[in-house]
Amino acid sequence: MPEKEYRIGLVLSGGGARGFAHLGVIEALNEAGIFPDVISGTSAGAIIGVLYADGLAPKEILKIMNGGSRLDFMRPTLPREGLLQISGILKILKSSLRAKKFSELKIPLFVAATDLNNGKAVYFSDGDLFDPVIASASIPVLFQPVKIKDISYVDGGVLDNLPLRPIENKCRILIGSFVNPVGYLEKISGLINIAERTFMLSMSKEIFEKAKKFDLFIAPLELRKYKILDPEKANELFKIGYIATKEKLKDINVEKLIGLKPAKSI
Repeated sequence: MPEKEYRIGLVLSGGGARGFAHLGVIEALNEAGIFPDVISGTSAGAIIGVLYADGLAPKEILKIMNGGSRLDFMRPTLPREGLLQISGILKILKSSLRAKKFSELKIPLFVAATDLNNGKAVYFSDGDLFDPVIASASIPVLFQPVKIKDISYVDGGVLDNLPLRPIENKCRILIGSFVNPVGYLEKISGLINIAERTFMLSMSKEIFEKAKKFDLFIAPLELRKYKILDPEKANELFKIGYIATKEKLKDINVEKLIGLKPAKSI
């Protein structure tokens, strides 16, 4: 069997504001001496992934992303192609990223987006960074599609909310962070809430089968209580991801697999 290209691969799902939990996951992994050699992300996972791949620490990213309210990330737009437009995210990326192209990142990165014209998932890994990352996070109906070379792209989670495919056969160890668990919701009203719920349900498909392919899979159920369009609970979400990962790393099988010393509890 040929040697794998990377030792550790990290896959980050979509999930809107719940993506702050990815930062807690990465923080706990780093504390345990686990650093990914390649990252694949979609939507919120693409945003977290690109900032981390550029060399920023999880808590630095938390501080950058946690500097304002929901309106800092979204602005109303005319309802032709989307109800909202992502403005703050692009501003954050342009002001925070040193890299402008995929090739300039410190860690190789794959970003999943959905090609609306051809109806397929696309995985960007070279060229300019900004448009693919914004496209990957553009939830249909809520946000306008992003055009790249005359093709309209929307959120990668539509077709692949846990983008394992680009790195599945390239890594000796696969770690997945899934922040989009769905459960019973008693009251659903309003156009944006209905669109959000519908998208959340569509993103959750195929996750159970994919989860089996990871050597370490973190999917905190507590995240069901948090909305995907509410970034004001960032610190709580970070802590949920952190604690869930610490608990997973106590598993003796995981320790043997990755070759860790037992992780310290907080």
